[in-house]
Order: sequence, then structure tokens, then C-alpha cells
Amino acid sequence: MSKRKPLVVVTRRLPDAVETRMRELFDVRLNADDAPLAADDLAAALREADVLVPTVTDEIDSGLIAQAGPNLRLIANFGNGVDHIDVAAALERGITVTNTPGVLTEDTADMTMALILAVARRVTEGARIIPDDEWTTGWSPTWMLGRRITGKRLGIVGMGRIGQALAKRARAFGLQVHYHNRRRVPAAIESALDATYWESLDQMLARVDIVSVNCPHTPATYHLLSARRLKLLKPEAIVVNTARGEVIDENALARLIEGGEVSAAGLDVFEQEPAVSPRLVKLARQGKVVLLPHMGSATYESRTDMGEKVIINIKTFMDGHRPPDRILPSML
Repeated sequence: MSKRKPLVVVTRRLPDAVETRMRELFDVRLNADDAPLAADDLAAALREADVLVPTVTDEIDSGLIAQAGPNLRLIANFGNGVDHIDVAAALERGITVTNTPGVLTEDTADMTMALILAVARRVTEGARIIPDDEWTTGWSPTWMLGRRITGKRLGIVGMGRIGQALAKRARAFGLQVHYHNRRRVPAAIESALDATYWESLDQMLARVDIVSVNCPHTPATYHLLSARRLKLLKPEAIVVNTARGEVIDENALARLIEGGEVSAAGLDVFEQEPAVSPRLVKLARQGKVVLLPHMGSATYESRTDMGEKVIINIKTFMDGHRPPDRILPSML
């Protein structure tokens, strides 16, 4: 008698190639509508599934995990960040949690660099001029002036895979790389990136021209860029975030941009996604902020690679082995 295939519940649409492979390997329940699951539907999935494949749009807290059925043994997250999953509560219930690290590094670094350029050179603001039929006077020496990035100091908050990939790109654009990290990176990496380490985040923020947030959201990094820290920035400074919205105090950032105490920002993530602060939207309409709808890893290649990692984690776990991308509370 053949072994029963595990019931795998996937909460959002995944690339066709990934869903097709999942159908071949597992008893899979897909989300054809691609709408975020309501809390009741998510709880039902936890009760029924052997494996749950959630995304960043699914808030899986201790209350939901307490409702998990006896068959749920693995939460194979489709994504790198796991701040939307109570990993400690899952571990207490004997549920393993995995993620998909590494495969979105280059794409997210590309998008971070794109945001830096878009904000500094007013790209999105300029892109609206011609379609809106506002280019009536033609070229002018003093019109649509932005900021040169070559020679400026970039402060990277979080020097993990994405931070290091951004540093490589930044050096190619002539930026001076500075960074703050929970732990100093090895000297060889520092040398290769020509990066200056700051043990004090406050001191780094006061000296850089561009700040890029590339650290995960954990209890320790919630509002890491607080109102007090944001006030340390130069008035001409730019803030970019492609990590998690919760790392920045959004209201404080908006207030400082409104008051001219911070120049501008480029944000791909937000504290209350998919809701975005009306103050930020207003600033975007004024050309002071560039807002993107969480597009950092949005490439065909990245999303397919993420799906393949999910499949490997599920298959390895179901074969009785430790999945390669297991997450433990001590790692967060």
C-alpha cells in the first residue's frame, strides 16, 4: 500500500511551475483566487493540514497555532522573513518552521539600489511629467534637480546577504559604504566591500547621506529607526527601506519629511501592509516620497526559486530529515 501523500495547504497563488510540481509530489490545496485567507480560514487550514505554506500576508500568532490540528508538523514559509509567524509557539507545539533564504538577495538589492536612484534623481516624479502633459516649457537648467549619489555616504542597517549585495552595487555607483550590524562582519568581507563599520547606529546615522534598512523585523528591531534616531539624520538625507515596515517609525519619518528635517524616502514596505499611511501617500503625490507595493523580490526567477526551496524543505522533512532552512527562535 502506498504511503499517504501529505496534505499541503498553500495560502496564496504561487508560480505555475511551483504549483505543478507540488501537485505531483503532495496532496496540495491551492488558493486559486489568490485572496489573503481570513483568520477563520487560516485556522481551518492549520487544523487540517500536514504542512502549511504561508506568505508574509498571513499572521500566524500563538492563538492560531494553539488551534493547529495534530497532523500539522511543518510551516514551510514562502519567504525569507518569519516575523509574521510565532516561531516559539510553533516549536512548543512540535511544529517545525522553515523559510526561503538566499534566493531573493540579488533581486532585493537591485530594488534597493533602484529606490536610492529613484529618490535621489526624482525618477518617478519625472516619469509622470510627460504622460500628464506637464512638459510644456521643455528643458531648463534649474528644473527637476535631484541629488548626485556618487561620493555620498551610504549607511546600511543590517549587513546580511542583502546588505552585502547592496554594498557591492553601491561601490559600483561610487558610494562610500558604511554599515551597522548586530555583529561586525569578517575582515575579509569588510575589505572586499571597502565598508566602514559603526558599532553605534546613532553615530553612523548622523554622518551618512543615505540610509538603507536591510535588517529583519524582530522584537529588537521594532522602530529601530525611531523618532529620536531619525532626527539625527542630516536635513538632506534619504531613507530607503526594502526590509520590513516595522523597523522604521513611519509617523515620525513622515513628520520629519513634512517639516524639511529629512529630505525624502523610498519605501517598499510599510508598518500596516497593505494599508499605507495617508501622510506618506500625500508626500508621494508631492514628490517627496517614492512608494512601491512590496516589490523587492518580485521577479519570475526569485519567486520560482523560493517555491523550489519550499518544496525541498517539505520533501526533506517528510523524508524524515532536518530541512535545510529550519528556523529556531534563537536565530531571530
